Amino acid sequence: MTEMLLAVQQPFDFQECLVFLSRSEQEVLHVTTPDTVRKLMRIGERLILIELQEAEHHIRVRFPVDEVSDTEKERVAREVRDWLDLERDLKPFETMGAKNELLAPLIEAHRGLRMIGFPDLFEALTWAIIGQQITLSFAYTIKRRFVERYGDHQVVGGRTYWTFPRAERIALLEPEELRELQFSRRKAEYVIDIAREITNGDLSKTALQSLSSANIRERLLAIRGVGEWTADYVLMKCFQDASAFPIADVGLHQAIQHQLGTSKKPTIEEVKRYGESWQGWEGYATFYLWRSLYGNV
Repeated sequence: MTEMLLAVQQPFDFQECLVFLSRSEQEVLHVTTPDTVRKLMRIGERLILIELQEAEHHIRVRFPVDEVSDTEKERVAREVRDWLDLERDLKPFETMGAKNELLAPLIEAHRGLRMIGFPDLFEALTWAIIGQQITLSFAYTIKRRFVERYGDHQVVGGRTYWTFPRAERIALLEPEELRELQFSRRKAEYVIDIAREITNGDLSKTALQSLSSANIRERLLAIRGVGEWTADYVLMKCFQDASAFPIADVGLHQAIQHQLGTSKKPTIEEVKRYGESWQGWEGYATFYLWRSLYGNV
């Protein structure tokens, strides 16, 4: 079995990342065990199955099935680093958080957790739109249907591994086809419109990465179906902007209420005030607060 090692900025806790990746039994884009995660990646025109496992100060990347070229290894390494935010120096976040009443206990409990994201812009936007104004459980149900109908797959050892659908494929659909999966009419239109923008070259992560965070946000907000929450979520999870702040996020409000032990959720103004002490790390603060919602495993 071919493998390689990726160096990781410390602190890093692979087990904490596995807890996050294992949070839904309906997840269809990766498979976790107590010690590993497997994911099918699209590298160029190839589908390559990878398995990640902890190694001292590194992540071991294994290729259970495929022989891979050096160029493909480099692309896989880049994808894994982006997915798990491995190149981030978390020490400044920890220094800031240690003085913060909300964050200090979370950083102590989950030290080394990374802001796990979506390297692919189409996946990030689609997932954010699917999740608008519905429960997380129902969002996962819709995502599974979407992936299993339009994604690519590979069967290894009797298990099926999936990739997220390509924008080029979704661009060819009509809204009625996504309505069959229980997308709302509007969401179906939004996702297909985004797929067409990406396919036509009018929307590109590479092009957006040359802009400032403020300008990326402005461009995202110009997309039909993308409001402030979606733009901030995509900035945080696709562009790895540690300062992105989805301030209206329901889960964030629940987590703050839970951490403070209060009887009601905070107002937007109260969340803004908390965010003032997280400056530059609002995205990571949000991610750690989300972590508090699914237990102390």
